[in-house]
Amino acid sequence: MAADTSPLRVRTLPRRSQPWILTYHSVSDPADDPYGITVSARRLDEQLTWLRRRGLTGVGVSALLRDRAAGGRGLVGLTFDDGYADFLDEALPVLLAHGFTATVFVLAGRPGGSNTWDALGPRRPLLTEEGIRTVAAAGMEVGSHGLLHRDLTKLSDDELRGETLGSREALARITGEAPTGFCYPYGTADPRVLGAVRDAGYAYGCALVPGSLTGPLALARTHVSHADRGARLRAKEVRHRLRYRCAAPAGAGEAA
Repeated sequence: MAADTSPLRVRTLPRRSQPWILTYHSVSDPADDPYGITVSARRLDEQLTWLRRRGLTGVGVSALLRDRAAGGRGLVGLTFDDGYADFLDEALPVLLAHGFTATVFVLAGRPGGSNTWDALGPRRPLLTEEGIRTVAAAGMEVGSHGLLHRDLTKLSDDELRGETLGSREALARITGEAPTGFCYPYGTADPRVLGAVRDAGYAYGCALVPGSLTGPLALARTHVSHADRGARLRAKEVRHRLRYRCAAPAGAGEAA
């Protein structure tokens, strides 16, 4: 099949169709974390318990989008960026205990490496190729976070192709299945980057606050920190609903 070389048309979805997707990173000791992206396993358990009490089930993004397309309202997306090795020992047992799944966005060019892009540290190991396969075998969705965790908006076209198509091909070799989802490093993207993600064959892309970019290649997400408990999570949920004009829930079991 010939590659789609047509100009990118950023399709605007109805605002009420924007799903609620939570963003995690490392699950470990949050004491030494200058970026506020680490959540302890105990706090993760509390946060997932809060979701369950509201009638919500955490799933990976592909499952969330399929459910939304079928008219479902009881799911919330769970994503873990960067592919930290602690996902296996800390996050995965908690997810399985709740009957939840998630999407783990890994760096295809850094298996077994560390988060060297974080200037302030601390250094945390990333999943090895075997670890990535273990994540997939446990029922989690494996998505691409690019190759090396670079700001894609600042790359040449060839470099951008490597980060998008190259990472997809690398993950297909590792897991035996090409990923359908892409996560933009630093949460940033622009129309050129979205076009590269589309051309590489991804079905969706995750940002943080995508601004004017909308549609399945620019899904907004909510950052979750160790400080987030019931009241803060509820506030973030409300903020998401207001920002993306999602309909207020009719009762427990509906998520934006």
